[in-house]
Amino acid sequence: MAEYDAIVIGAGNGGLTAAATLAQRGVNVLLLERHNIPGGCATSFCRGRFEFEVSLHQLSGLGSVEKPGPLRATLDRLGIMDKLEFVQIQDLYRVIVPGQLDITLKPDLGGMIHELQKRFPHEKDGIFAYFDFLYKLFTQVIGVFYFKDPETSREKYPLYYQYALKTAGEVMNRFIHDPLLQAAVSPYWTYMGLPPKYMSIVDMAAMFFAYLEFKPYHLKGGSQTLSNALADTIINNGGTLRFNCGAEKIIVKQGAVQGVITDKGEEIAAKYVISNASKISTYTEMMDMDQVPGEVRAQIKQCTLSQSAFTLYMGLDCEPEAVGLTQSTNFILGGTDPENSYRRMRVRDINDEDSMVLSCYNLIDPDFSPRGTCQVAMVTLKYGDTWLNVPPAEYAGEKYRMADAMLKVAEKVFPDLRRHIEEIEIATPLTHLRYLGHPRGAIYGFDHHIQNSELFIPPQSSVKGLYSAGGWIGYNGYQPTLDSGVMAAKALLTDMKGKQEDFHAKTNRQTV
Repeated sequence: MAEYDAIVIGAGNGGLTAAATLAQRGVNVLLLERHNIPGGCATSFCRGRFEFEVSLHQLSGLGSVEKPGPLRATLDRLGIMDKLEFVQIQDLYRVIVPGQLDITLKPDLGGMIHELQKRFPHEKDGIFAYFDFLYKLFTQVIGVFYFKDPETSREKYPLYYQYALKTAGEVMNRFIHDPLLQAAVSPYWTYMGLPPKYMSIVDMAAMFFAYLEFKPYHLKGGSQTLSNALADTIINNGGTLRFNCGAEKIIVKQGAVQGVITDKGEEIAAKYVISNASKISTYTEMMDMDQVPGEVRAQIKQCTLSQSAFTLYMGLDCEPEAVGLTQSTNFILGGTDPENSYRRMRVRDINDEDSMVLSCYNLIDPDFSPRGTCQVAMVTLKYGDTWLNVPPAEYAGEKYRMADAMLKVAEKVFPDLRRHIEEIEIATPLTHLRYLGHPRGAIYGFDHHIQNSELFIPPQSSVKGLYSAGGWIGYNGYQPTLDSGVMAAKALLTDMKGKQEDFHAKTNRQTV
């Protein structure tokens, strides 16, 4: 029977950084991945002469060489920064409410405030006060969570203690009131899946701080380049990668990890496992129920699954400007009521009440597709339940019907889009379910309600030797999931070091 120090399940962002960190520290680590390439969501695929980016729209937390962000530090420690090329995105986003609003904001706090005040002069003071509040709040969050200040107290961090459990909508309503203005400053809620009424104000502050302070970035070559670089790091440091080989079961005896059984039936021994699979798959499919701690079962029961996505990947036979594309990130909103857009996510049909984001990478990197062409990704969030009852014989027709409806919405802003499509691929929630293995194709893990956050649910379980990484145990997005793997690996290394020290101490006592 093969034996490793640690096994990592799943080569998504968290699994890759976890395995890379362990391999760098000399741990004999095995990474199991059921797909034939690394990356999970951080992958690409080819259709015709286009290589399509699956999921990466705006990379947060990177920062520049002069002003490095936390993600740059992570990638540098993993030894891959010199293997990657990043381009700063010059626009934050464009927000369009057809017939009502069309505004483009830059990734600069002062410039953004100025543009908003120019468009909404009647809300001038509230705009400044709102973003001033977000910055002050998140500065305190950094002290509590990132620097883990041992002297944390209500007196030292009053804003954090007062607002940690409040929603973005509740706070935003205190400062700004025009529905169009609220739509202009809150489209990032779709990156988390919950509208401002339910989304934590801390999460909203975190996203604006990350994008405004460290700027949004594009990775040349797409996210597959990042995944490949991390895979190379694992191999070059003595780690083992197995593709087309998934984990079927985590062996747990008396509350402690003993190893893994692969989907090939091979039993592999290890005292440590880091799971980058969904929390549901990890605890309800890979483990015997009598070995799952009661508190974990209770946590899973209280959480609800996030949305999946309906996505159009389009290769156009023209430059972006030919179809009116001038900004790389475009939010097309179905109105000024985000709660209505949220309700629409539980309906399979798509119409002009749905909100969506359209990204064109060629406006950042002209070489992202062959010269004279461009590629566009268009996404709207939909809960996976809406697709589970589609009969197999009707699936193809239904997804093309929804694609046509989505294009009709886009054509209200970009009327020439359809006639320039050379290649198109459609991904439904069932596509995400198939390739990611996430229940109902959920792309954000569990719904990110405040009661499901780390304030109430610890990221690690009480099963000895079992650790988790990825968007199911914390925040989603590239920066958080990449960091989650590093944190899981560090926790494992701390435990491993402690056990080694205990062993040596015990041996020394016996020798004496």
